[in-house]
Amino acid sequence: MSDCVFCAIATGDADGHEVARTEHTVAFLDNRPVFKGHVLVVPTRHVVTLPELPDDLLAPFFGEVRRVAAVIPEALGAQGTFVAMNNKVSQSVAHLHCHVVPRTKGDGLRGFFWPRVKYAAGEQADYAARLRTALARS
Repeated sequence: MSDCVFCAIATGDADGHEVARTEHTVAFLDNRPVFKGHVLVVPTRHVVTLPELPDDLLAPFFGEVRRVAAVIPEALGAQGTFVAMNNKVSQSVAHLHCHVVPRTKGDGLRGFFWPRVKYAAGEQADYAARLRTALARS
């Protein structure tokens, strides 16, 4: 889709601080992260909601979500991750995306209230590089 920012990231027409890419997915840092290192995993094919995701993309998509969630704790010094997805309601971009958020006990995340933080200059590139390195080893 020509007006979809996630499609533009998937095709390389827009920068997304990419951390991983497979034949069927791209993972990149959220520009408005809940916590630094918050990753979005999206299918490279334009799909709006989870019910619309074709069966042949289920395993590749969720396999990449699992792989990203597995490396975040060690790569970023987190204790775990929070994995979430919206379908239409609260879906800020109409392209399927799964949030993989680094978590640490006492980090202040409560329920579904998601405070947002900002990266300092150059910090987003550093987080992306750390995650790329960890994902390359996985």
